[in-house]
Amino acid sequence: MAVQLVWFKKDLRISDHAPLARAGQQGAVLCVYVYEPNIVQHPEFDSSHLVFINQALAELDANLRQRGSYLMYRIGNITEVFDQIAHEYDISALWSHQESGHAVSFARDKHVARWAKARGIHWHEIPQQGVVRGLTNRQRWAQQWYDHVRAPLTPTPERITSPRGDASRLQLELDLGLPLNQKDVQTGGEQVARDLLESFLTTRGRTYQRAMSSPVTAFDACSRLSPHLTFGTISVRTAWQRARDRRSELQREKRAGAMVDPKWFKAIHAFSARLRWRDHFIQRLESEPDMEFHNLNRAYDGLREHDFNQDYFDAWCTGQTGFPMVDASMRALLTGSWINFRMRALLVSFASYYLWLHWRETGVFLARHFIDHEPGIHWSQFQMQSGVTGINTVRIYSPAKQVHDHDPTGRFIRRFVPELANVPDEYLAQPHTMPPLLQSMVGCEIGTDYPEPIVDAKTALQQNKARLAAVRNSAAAKREAARVLARHSVPKQKRDQRQREQRG
Repeated sequence: MAVQLVWFKKDLRISDHAPLARAGQQGAVLCVYVYEPNIVQHPEFDSSHLVFINQALAELDANLRQRGSYLMYRIGNITEVFDQIAHEYDISALWSHQESGHAVSFARDKHVARWAKARGIHWHEIPQQGVVRGLTNRQRWAQQWYDHVRAPLTPTPERITSPRGDASRLQLELDLGLPLNQKDVQTGGEQVARDLLESFLTTRGRTYQRAMSSPVTAFDACSRLSPHLTFGTISVRTAWQRARDRRSELQREKRAGAMVDPKWFKAIHAFSARLRWRDHFIQRLESEPDMEFHNLNRAYDGLREHDFNQDYFDAWCTGQTGFPMVDASMRALLTGSWINFRMRALLVSFASYYLWLHWRETGVFLARHFIDHEPGIHWSQFQMQSGVTGINTVRIYSPAKQVHDHDPTGRFIRRFVPELANVPDEYLAQPHTMPPLLQSMVGCEIGTDYPEPIVDAKTALQQNKARLAAVRNSAAAKREAARVLARHSVPKQKRDQRQREQRG
């Protein structure tokens, strides 16, 4: 039987899914998801990712069955799986979304392209983000992005014709050689994503612009859509258009005389801008894949590679650095696979500038523990936050200042670093400065109950800033910075274009 093979990857939904809809217009559809060993055994993959994926797959399968189809599960090398399917069915065409992922998925996609070409099967790869394949500069990228998110949503098929077959079953951790998930992670699935978007735009997100920075408020005030965007249970286009429509609803209510908190307009604008910001960084990896492994600005090669301190790395990975905000952020991440952006930046800044750890090792570790790991955003941000792009402002976050600014009463720290539960607020940022008698009184002896600071912050920062500046001020770094800017910078928009963005 001739079929249109729809390959689901990181697009686990039926709504606004162009490959599924267009394949269904051509004839019978066979939908498949493949658990690929080289993906699930990748150092950036974690059991928590599998749990989220499986929840999304179960809902996807149910939605397909309601429309007369089903999801076939397979495990193995992708082209070998496709060969097996080709023995059972006549594959008329292969359909999928484009993916801008890590090097393993990139190599996999190139292998699939060769497989399809050798067998005379046309592979329809359709963009699902505002990321442009083959882009050499950013002169028109902003307009292309807006064209993408403003385009009509792809209608969800009401009926899908599919052949009968063996749907198999979801593969669990033990099936794939992964340890059992021990984290309390977000729930996956298309309906959950839609509910999160709606609650964010109508109740939770009012203070988003300010509340996103503090781990005390961010867990609720942020959209929490990032893992859903990563695994495609909702599209960027859907999120952007719903935000635009919600802004219009609020404007109508305001014109009708209703009291509308102006914070809502700021929050929705900030959210919409971050959707574009998301694709902007994915575009960097799409345009320069080597940045997953090498400094974007090659003049920084050799800066940290030969000074890696394993003890520092181990302490950072386990939240035992003696810097409470750093440790609380890491422990929160290891507990629930999510932490807000400011605390992510703190973790990277501390590792890069205080501990002088190279971004590859720290980056792989955090990638594994972020439930929303998106390689394009991840490696772009890691290089920015560790100061090796040569074009971005060097951002160094003081762990003590982050306590004073974002957790002054210790709600977050005391939750995830219970050793410090009874430490007075005034010592929470730097508990090692407590007098010994007070340490005994509150039951937290530094060096015994909670570690001494792993480094002297002032000395380490002064030394490492000088090392970085020596490279940044070099002629080689400036030449490379010009090249990076030419390829990756987005031209400043005109005033009327910014206003159009604000209006949606």
